[in-house]
Amino acid sequence: MLTFGLRGKSPFPDMDLLSVSGISKKDERGFELKAISFTQQKFQKIAIAGETGSGKSTLLKIIAGLAEQNAGVVMFEGKKIIGPADKLIPGHPGIVYLSQHFELPNNLRVEQVLEYANLLSDEAAATLYEICQIDHLLKRRTNQLSGGEKQRIALAKLLITSPKLLLLDEPFSNTDMVHKKLLKSVIRDIGAKLKITCIMVSHDPMDSLSWADSIIVIRDGALIQQGTPKEVYRQPASEYIAGLFGNFTLATHTTLKALQEETAAGNASQKLLVRPEDIIVSTSAGEGAEAMVKEVLYYGGFCDVEVTLGKNKLIARATNLSLAKGDTVYLRLNQSEHWYL
Repeated sequence: MLTFGLRGKSPFPDMDLLSVSGISKKDERGFELKAISFTQQKFQKIAIAGETGSGKSTLLKIIAGLAEQNAGVVMFEGKKIIGPADKLIPGHPGIVYLSQHFELPNNLRVEQVLEYANLLSDEAAATLYEICQIDHLLKRRTNQLSGGEKQRIALAKLLITSPKLLLLDEPFSNTDMVHKKLLKSVIRDIGAKLKITCIMVSHDPMDSLSWADSIIVIRDGALIQQGTPKEVYRQPASEYIAGLFGNFTLATHTTLKALQEETAAGNASQKLLVRPEDIIVSTSAGEGAEAMVKEVLYYGGFCDVEVTLGKNKLIARATNLSLAKGDTVYLRLNQSEHWYL
């Protein structure tokens, strides 16, 4: 039998797998985590988003037991996580943390690196190596590996200890597009096939939106929104959050009237959040409000066009790849859900 992570019924049916309560930390630079609280259920995928320096990595290290908080408590399976100030060897059983700056021993065969940490049967270890897509690398030496290969081996080295919670700190930050796609597949399989719960920090909104069950947004050390990917994308609590997850325009009453939008905001100070895909772009006269293309941003199968509509500027998404700067286009809203900021 393969024994990865938590399988079957939870031994803690009436409690969260992870509970983060009022975590605060102030460092020597004056940066402060401000009373962060959230819970995580078994197998729930949580992504932590925010700009560089917002406190994401610090929070992850506190959860792992690798950094000390000034206030608050982290509980894992009903047990308090002890920080490094009160523990000789930092860390907590069942939780592993993959840093952006992982290291592997030099000039050892991969199989040797993994043997030192192995707690699995030969069958379970072979399954893990296959899922991490490193089974073909076992005889190779660590100084013969690419960066992406080293990262997957570092990940396997953590997983071979049979953790229940995996913390991933910017796992895609130093990978090219090919290795990023491969690593995304590996991380999905870790959750689906190995049944290991994950928290991931990523600066790329597409990584979070396409993977997470729940997204936590942090700014300047404070948790400012938590919700499903759809909620934080379609119903952001602020312009800052809206901008983290892609392009948007805040449409005024004047713009809405020009787009023949019948739904009006509650008062003149509110503005409708409009994502590029919310606007239908046509080159046929009469199919919307007339606008002029100011810039075309090509993305392969589609392009985002910056347009002027009277005195207003909008960003719209088009599949007509022949559009060029200076073209006249016609715009209308394609949106059933409305969100005002």
